[in-house]
Amino acid sequence: MAAPIEFYFDFSSPYGYLAAQRVDEIGARCGRDVAWHPILLGVMFRETGSQPLLGIPMKGDYSRHDLERSARLIGVPFALPPGFPFMSVAAARAYYWMADQDRTKAVALAKALYHEAFGAGRDIDSASAVVEICAGLGVDAAALGAALKDPAIKQRLRAEVEAALAKGVFGSPLILVDGEAFWGHDRLDHVALWLERGGW
Repeated sequence: MAAPIEFYFDFSSPYGYLAAQRVDEIGARCGRDVAWHPILLGVMFRETGSQPLLGIPMKGDYSRHDLERSARLIGVPFALPPGFPFMSVAAARAYYWMADQDRTKAVALAKALYHEAFGAGRDIDSASAVVEICAGLGVDAAALGAALKDPAIKQRLRAEVEAALAKGVFGSPLILVDGEAFWGHDRLDHVALWLERGGW
């Protein structure tokens, strides 16, 4: 059986939000499952010496325009939350907690969190905000609230981020296809062509 497409993203990444709208469709079209992997860009930035894109002079202004333009192109709403850039630790922990129970529900949870952050422009940085959003999907709020404080879930996220670094993941979104890396939501069409052609 073919290996899944590995989709690495940070919940605080607006370009990750755009990629999240299309990656499953591309996987389905190409006969591949998609493995979603939330990461923490802050850890990657420490490794690479980078910083949040929207905070960089000139590049930040361009990126704000590009994000709005790219969202219009694929027909999705876009709004930066007031607290951007924000901490995404609680959202990532929630994802991995749910993924251990039901990966399909975990992906639905990830999409809902992304929509709240960049579709509706609401903050999702706090544990309480994450719990509230997930409860709206039928998740046990008390169980999730406890899980977000669980040392095992905290360690799970640390291990996932370390594993991503070991694979050379440095940004969001970054997609790995049979070991081939594609960085950026605008490389999703390249991902599809790579799978359809068997590389080039």
